[in-house]
Amino acid sequence: MGAAYFYHLTRAPLEQTLPVLLGKARGAGWRVAVRGVEPARMTYLDDRLWQGPETDFMAHGLAGGAHDAEQPILLTTSELGNDPACLMAVDGAAVSPDEVRKMERVCILFDGNDPEAVQVARGQWKHLTSEGCSAQYWSEAAGHWEKKAESN
Repeated sequence: MGAAYFYHLTRAPLEQTLPVLLGKARGAGWRVAVRGVEPARMTYLDDRLWQGPETDFMAHGLAGGAHDAEQPILLTTSELGNDPACLMAVDGAAVSPDEVRKMERVCILFDGNDPEAVQVARGQWKHLTSEGCSAQYWSEAAGHWEKKAESN
């Protein structure tokens, strides 16, 4: 049974934090799906991942291609077509309790400078923990990541 890790982004934007977390997940040997809500935003994140340093390149694809099932990292707005062990939800994308239970890890990344995003994340925390999912809340407010809360 997995856990949901909530990442409250206040210092570094998603474009900087996502590649770091993707690297950690891939380092653990996990296949990853990144779920967003807007196709244009996922295309933007896909472009950003392609523009990273060559030494940090992570093979990935945008959902809808012929090889979705083979992608180690798949950016999507819906189905998890690459059988991931880790789901990273961005921009308020939905995550179900069943997905948390099925995955090794679910990461929910939200912009701490956006009050609406904070409210969505709070609602996700309440929903997932009320359904019996383990969850951790991580904050970077102190300049480094610190675990601030945990629910088992």
